[in-house]
Amino acid sequence: MTVAIEQSVKPAVDNRARRELIASVLQSYGAAVALVVLLVVGAFSFPTFLTFSNLSNILTQSSFPLIVAVGMTFVILTGGIDLSVGSMFALGGVLAAYGSSWGIVGAVVLPLVVCGMIGLFQGLLVAYGKMAPFIVTLAGLLAVRGLVLAVTNGGSTTPLIKNPAFTAVGQDGIFGIHWTVIVALVGVILGTLALSRTRAGQSIFAVGGSESASIFMGLPVARVKLSVYIVSGLCAGVAGALNAGYSSSGVPIVGVGLELSAISAVVIGGTLLVGGRGSLVGTLAGVLLLSVIQNMINQVGSLNSSVQAVVSGVFLAIVVVIQTVLSRSQRL
Repeated sequence: MTVAIEQSVKPAVDNRARRELIASVLQSYGAAVALVVLLVVGAFSFPTFLTFSNLSNILTQSSFPLIVAVGMTFVILTGGIDLSVGSMFALGGVLAAYGSSWGIVGAVVLPLVVCGMIGLFQGLLVAYGKMAPFIVTLAGLLAVRGLVLAVTNGGSTTPLIKNPAFTAVGQDGIFGIHWTVIVALVGVILGTLALSRTRAGQSIFAVGGSESASIFMGLPVARVKLSVYIVSGLCAGVAGALNAGYSSSGVPIVGVGLELSAISAVVIGGTLLVGGRGSLVGTLAGVLLLSVIQNMINQVGSLNSSVQAVVSGVFLAIVVVIQTVLSRSQRL
């Protein structure tokens, strides 16, 4: 009798384990698979799609949102959100342009310090003030955008980069690959190592997985939350500074909607909005996927630019639904 029960239960257990494995793989690597499929479709649909110049352009345009999305991944892994990154991206560019008067050091340090401090302030409100991340960073989005307008005379002044060396960092590269792309990839590598090989990285996953359990384990939950908002601010500042070098100026109106693009890329890359699960490799695939979609729409030429927003929105909605279904299938 016992043997018969064991024989009947074992196939059910095996099927459940197989289902959980498939759901986990799809959730983690779905964006990469979709990216490969789109690259194949683009190669057969557009003769110039796989040319070096077009692929290099895709990588360059992806580098700025990728740096922002790296910081966003850290925040979302804890179950938080940062809506202020688009405004800090613009502020970082403006401050880099003003700071370039003191050389390349000023162009880098000034946006890092200011954006890092903004991230610190928001992190304190979330971690120690127990305020909702959505409300805190939404207020940050508005306040920082107002600060950008204030330092640029209502947006009418576009400060220029005064240091040729810093402009070269934004516009030059090696073997046809811009330095901005290299900086973004280094950020992904360092972030991946930090999340997978350090105690702080494991604490980020733990806090996002279950904050109450993390407290019982003795983890510094407030400190972990504070740190991810600082990282997000620094990443937005770096991306904005590099964009200023790339465009030779600190344009005050850039970055509008960048926070939504970053969140989309992170979620499409397999990071759960509730936190606790995700990877920067998935975020990289998500950013590239959105950039390839935009590039393919541009290749068509006759489509309105608003089509990109519609496609991205629909794609994100589909991904969120799929993530929800996969998450439930893993809990069954």
